[in-house]
Amino acid sequence: MSRSDSAVHLVRTGALTDTAPYAYAAATDAGARLVFAAGACPLDDAGATVAPGDIAAQARQCVANLLTALDAAGATIEDVAYTRVLVATTVREDLVTAWTVVHDAFGEHEVPSTLHGVTVLGYPDQLVEIEAVAALR
Repeated sequence: MSRSDSAVHLVRTGALTDTAPYAYAAATDAGARLVFAAGACPLDDAGATVAPGDIAAQARQCVANLLTALDAAGATIEDVAYTRVLVATTVREDLVTAWTVVHDAFGEHEVPSTLHGVTVLGYPDQLVEIEAVAALR
């Protein structure tokens, strides 16, 4: 559920299919402070990649790390206006696995998002990364 004081307004339209599990656009209030989160990676506190080979577990760690970064910037998940989810795979089902974790974490705050299958990510054994842009009043 979106906060009423959020600077982010999700945009839906009847002119596009309603089968996509996210808003097609997000608008922010004039003067909102933007927060650009670096790609959240599936790293533990020691910097090791968690759960090699497990896309869902890595996606959960990415979400947790994203929430920590947002909190440090004074933002919450409901301040997010856009995400990009990267998954090192050529298998569509792997994309769906990562997306399901992210979508569930965001709940009713279904921000516009892009889901990419990529060749490789930056850390050893890394399969998932999540980028985000948030807006604050």
